Amino acid sequence: MMLIGQYDSPFVRRVGIALKTYGLAFEHRPWSTFGDADQIARYNPLRRAPTLVLDDGAVITDSLTILEVLDAMAGPKAAVLNRTGADRRDLLQISAFAAGAADKAISLVYERVLREAALPLWVDRCRAQVSETLDLLEAERAQRSTPYLFDAALSHADVVLATVTRFICEALDGEFDWTHRPALKAHSARCEALSAFQEASQPFLKPGEA
Repeated sequence: MMLIGQYDSPFVRRVGIALKTYGLAFEHRPWSTFGDADQIARYNPLRRAPTLVLDDGAVITDSLTILEVLDAMAGPKAAVLNRTGADRRDLLQISAFAAGAADKAISLVYERVLREAALPLWVDRCRAQVSETLDLLEAERAQRSTPYLFDAALSHADVVLATVTRFICEALDGEFDWTHRPALKAHSARCEALSAFQEASQPFLKPGEA
């Protein structure tokens, strides 16, 4: 398999962490969606990351879809990041809010980097969406006393919550106040100490830097 995308993306990272956690062999191509768009287009005309190329040549895009495929490849017993029943619903709910916050954070990054003058109305809207979603996720994490969201074991929701927290902290440094979000910061630190997180990691690069 081949994973395309840079690990400064929370979406690419969540896939890389799952691959490493499951012990699935893969090549990592750290191609930028800006500088390496033509290379990515050979596999994915959307020129987006993450893109996963399977051994049979099938191309899977969208991180949530990729994780569904990886869970199936690993099998029920080995897919330790997955959850079932009520926890499955909560996993999807938390993951969707975290991913949505990341999407809006990326929009803020693009406004800073790609426009000569940011659009204030759009910036204010994105900032409010990110901030209020972080508040929701902070409350969700703070009410849970287990080491990770559901129990003592990592889940897909734990992974994306941590990768998104780090991404927003690095890509939008100083934009959001983390003093009132200690549960998210502690959760991120706990996850970032794990070997799979450290192996699938890189500092944030602004669009066009890579």
